[in-house]
Amino acid sequence: MKRKPIYVELTIGTDLDTIWKHTQTPELHQQWDLRFSEITYLPRRSAEEPQQFLYRTRIGFGLDISGTGATRSLIRPASGERISTLKFGSGQHLSLIREGSGYWKYTESEVGVTFLTQYGYQTRFGAAGRWFDALLFRPLFGYATAWSFDLLRIWLELRIPPAVTIQRAVLHYFSVLMLALLWGWQGLVPKLLYPEGGELALLQATGWLGGFERPALALLGAAQITAGGLALWLHRRRWAYTAQITVLVLLAAAALIHSPALLQAPFGPVTLSGSMIGFCLLACRSTDGIPQAGRCKRRPDHSAKECDET
Repeated sequence: MKRKPIYVELTIGTDLDTIWKHTQTPELHQQWDLRFSEITYLPRRSAEEPQQFLYRTRIGFGLDISGTGATRSLIRPASGERISTLKFGSGQHLSLIREGSGYWKYTESEVGVTFLTQYGYQTRFGAAGRWFDALLFRPLFGYATAWSFDLLRIWLELRIPPAVTIQRAVLHYFSVLMLALLWGWQGLVPKLLYPEGGELALLQATGWLGGFERPALALLGAAQITAGGLALWLHRRRWAYTAQITVLVLLAAAALIHSPALLQAPFGPVTLSGSMIGFCLLACRSTDGIPQAGRCKRRPDHSAKECDET
């Protein structure tokens, strides 16, 4: 199984010294890079030696992955490009990554600095580890790298600290997830799985559909499940939240006009639609300024020297 290196490139509107500082200073680097929770430089005897460091990454449930690395920097006088090479690895048996290498490259232009990385690594656990890496870990690791690059861009261009941006992103994605779950639940459970629980009787009582209430209810359930999927897919589009709020208001109004007694229900259309409208407003308000991995280029324009993964 041939493993291609991970490549991420993004142009950031800043100067070379600023981005160099924010990527080469451990206290700053660990604030924006999701791949590392802590980075500690070790003392070295001279500037010519590679900079040794320790890293730690929290993976949840009280567990973390720790490892060591070495980095070396160089400047190309002719072009002014800066390159930082890296070797890293972990002796921890819990770590999927055994060892790896890569580089960061900084190229200044009139619009900012093109910041790119390319790296690869060897895995543990034999064939199972290679398949897990190819199917899940490597795509997620590449996505986290690209998301982190855009988090850095927001910090340097908009002056918004990474902690604030991450909090905003958590609020946004939580609200979007709740909307998708609520749309999906309302479409699947009371309309498709258990229509006799009350939804079918409510629709029959209107007398609008003349015996076609069950297929109409199934169609409405499918539409709500689709709305849940669209809530995830279009979560960065402000008009999508306006559309959802409009539909929620219409659904609640239609139910209350025909059955005003539902206003007294503890979990009626008012509480449900009101909660979902609240999530719409939160998600819409937090749409701007959250990182987007899709901003980054994930493939080089030309053949680049690949990291050694042998």
